[in-house]
Amino acid sequence: MCREVDLQQAVLAKNDATAHSLRAGLTARGTTVVNLLSSPGSGKTELLERELGRARERGVPVAALTADLATENDAVRLARSGAPVKQVLTDGLCHLEAGMLGRHLDNWLPDGTRILFVENVGNLVCPASYDLGETLRVVLASVTEGEDKPLKYPTTFGLAQLVVVTKTDIAEAVDFDEAAFRAHVQQVNPGVEVVLTAARRGEGVGTLLDRALAAGEGAPVHTPVMARQHPYQQHTHGDMSTHDDTHTHPDHGSHTHTHAHTGMHTHTHPDLGTHEHPHTGPHAHAHPDEPLVMTTAPDSAEQYRS
Repeated sequence: MCREVDLQQAVLAKNDATAHSLRAGLTARGTTVVNLLSSPGSGKTELLERELGRARERGVPVAALTADLATENDAVRLARSGAPVKQVLTDGLCHLEAGMLGRHLDNWLPDGTRILFVENVGNLVCPASYDLGETLRVVLASVTEGEDKPLKYPTTFGLAQLVVVTKTDIAEAVDFDEAAFRAHVQQVNPGVEVVLTAARRGEGVGTLLDRALAAGEGAPVHTPVMARQHPYQQHTHGDMSTHDDTHTHPDHGSHTHTHAHTGMHTHTHPDLGTHEHPHTGPHAHAHPDEPLVMTTAPDSAEQYRS
């Protein structure tokens, strides 16, 4: 059991180091990464295609990397926008990791790209634990999924920096209770913005692009309460994690970081009560002098499972 815990901690530590190097390198290049998380069938590909098209109309250099267990269907759809698109096949892995992202960006991401949209694997569990070096983490939910989705997946919604509701054009038909959904989002993530969209009608299209551009230009990004309350998701430099030993840096002075821990931990929140959840989230930090991690892409997703 201890060996399994040690291995999981090592995997997360490696992911964190890579993620923060990616973030530093991409930021230096002027590229903002947007990590899109949702369950399958939420409509994120449809919305992303429209956002890419809107960016092209406005002359904003954008690119998209989309991940699935199999098929290149989403990449084909997104490519219709005219933006550079790359498909990642995870071959059964339920989430993207920073190293995978870095390998696929190597020699592919066009110079001058301002926004890189990463469409994560459709899953509301595993992707929440992995930092991809993103500047903006967005969680999407369609009106067909039910108003209690944020309560069922509190970590995913609790760490979102923006929440997007999709398919609002059919909200009445499926009896979607917008007020209840908003209340549940605020219960797990007070203060986070909720955006309504109906991509096929063009409603709300462009909002995600606007928020990404603003974040890239230094506008304040929402800091979830959960990121401050949960040690494995806190970070003293502006992203979502920390270490529990003290380090001294010339530019920061002495400060404390909290390392991630694997296993089940209990936390009490005023709005949620006491609950247990696994401590497997990302941690670590970026420094401006860390290089962009981009290595040669593997020949197949099979190599990711080693």
